[in-house]
Amino acid sequence: MENAGMKRGIVIEDDWPGFSLDLFTSPEHYHGDIHSVYIPHGVIMDRVERLARYVMQDFGSGLTVLCVLKGGYKFCADLVEFIEVLGRNSNKYLETRVEFIRLKSYLNDQSTEELHIIGSRDLSFLRGKSVLIVEAIVDTGKTMKALLKHVETFQPQMVKVAGLLVKRVPNMAENLTDYVGFEIPNRFVVGYALDYNEYFRDLNHICVISETGKLKYKV
Repeated sequence: MENAGMKRGIVIEDDWPGFSLDLFTSPEHYHGDIHSVYIPHGVIMDRVERLARYVMQDFGSGLTVLCVLKGGYKFCADLVEFIEVLGRNSNKYLETRVEFIRLKSYLNDQSTEELHIIGSRDLSFLRGKSVLIVEAIVDTGKTMKALLKHVETFQPQMVKVAGLLVKRVPNMAENLTDYVGFEIPNRFVVGYALDYNEYFRDLNHICVISETGKLKYKV
């Protein structure tokens, strides 16, 4: 039987400096803008595959995935692909429908108090469905709590949350996230579709942005 604690994520300690950039490949145009490679792409992919196995175990025959854009798109795409591969290679196939919702809650490297749902707010297609919300980063949980409250008004059958990263911050939203990739310190990270003012989404690895990078791309 799987240890339920394993779904809580791989814990990255506060003093983890990350890997030297020289050990990995990264776009040359970000030279000087990145401090270190925090989580290499291969490690991310292996962990996402493990999360897909947990999802397969917990859900029945159908699953509606609600992907939180923009930061969650790579995590969502890889998670769904692993679910489909696992289904093709086992006697259980989880039919998956992917829908998208876009939220705005960051300015520069600071989380704002307000949740802005961009685009359609009508999620009536969730009624009676088993729903998995896929989000790249969960920290204080203010955004996720607001989204969960909004989703619940459409009366889904069940709702679970997959977060690639959960940050250790005061009042962290540990219990909001059912499937956690990595628990990380309160550091601002980019890459694997995570951005800083729309930059760095094209990095394969999850990286720590440098102070130079913050200043260069600040709005």
